[in-house]
Amino acid sequence: MAQAQPAPDIRELHERIQRESAFVDQVLAQVGTVVVGQRNMLERLLIGLLTGGHVLLEGVPGLAKTLTVKTLAESLELIFKRIQFTPDLLPADLIGTQIYQPQSQTFTVKKGPLFANLILADEINRAPAKVQSALLESMQEKQVTIGDTTFKLPSPFLVLATENPIEQEGTYPLPEAQVDRFMLKVKVTYPSKAEEREIMERVAGKDLPTMTPLLGPTELSRARAIVNEIYIDPKVKDYMVDVVVATRDPAAAGLKELVPLIEYGASPRATIYLNLASRAHAFLKHRGFVTPEDVKAVAYDVLRHRVSLTYEAEAENLTPEKVVQRVLEKIEVP
Repeated sequence: MAQAQPAPDIRELHERIQRESAFVDQVLAQVGTVVVGQRNMLERLLIGLLTGGHVLLEGVPGLAKTLTVKTLAESLELIFKRIQFTPDLLPADLIGTQIYQPQSQTFTVKKGPLFANLILADEINRAPAKVQSALLESMQEKQVTIGDTTFKLPSPFLVLATENPIEQEGTYPLPEAQVDRFMLKVKVTYPSKAEEREIMERVAGKDLPTMTPLLGPTELSRARAIVNEIYIDPKVKDYMVDVVVATRDPAAAGLKELVPLIEYGASPRATIYLNLASRAHAFLKHRGFVTPEDVKAVAYDVLRHRVSLTYEAEAENLTPEKVVQRVLEKIEVP
């Protein structure tokens, strides 16, 4: 009798999710008037917004990464700042600095562009390590320290970063500690042939449509609270844990062939983010409960930057995506 009790609540929650998630289709449709295709990237950005998780977009130049983030920001009533990362960037250029006032002989604080709701860190891997480390406190603690004073960042605060995977002069690999702070790492791919034609027709010589703000901080906070209420069956939670643990101990999961190929597996942060991202993915699909398909849909984006491979794996052209694929194929779905 006790086990059957949650069912009516799930039905009620499911109906409420369908009502509250109506804005998702509106945002996707409006951004779609500017950005052709890239539905997967846009959904992952929304997952980041709905969970407060930072998102790293990786793709070659010209795939509308910056345009998508900028257009999404214009569809939301949030403070948006774009920071172009360059090799000569300094930490003070991000967080701000203290300025001496000769008249009063005191220091005043000038806050940097990080004091916004949405930060587009464009080509984040072009800035040196000192600048990367300056982002760590803001991404994890949602605060920055200027001089002796700590300042809380606005809420919501989200870093949406882009990086170029092509090795070129002037790029720096992101520190592992910072990469792990990104909830999702999304691989942005080329558009299809039909989408390419649409891009050519739509963009050539035309002004882009003006975006109407569809969601403000209050509505976003409410949506985040509802996402946290989405139901996850205990068996699906166990499935999430099994997937993450299999990247650390593949032998126990029946994947002995991966043992010499994985240097270290995903951190516990991966389990947390897999839970949150699965809920948000269910919300995007207007459901009040999480299915194993939701977990599979976000697993690659949550795990690809948290699985480190050995030199032997690289010699065999094994990628983190292939490791995640093998794990998902092996772990039994509830």
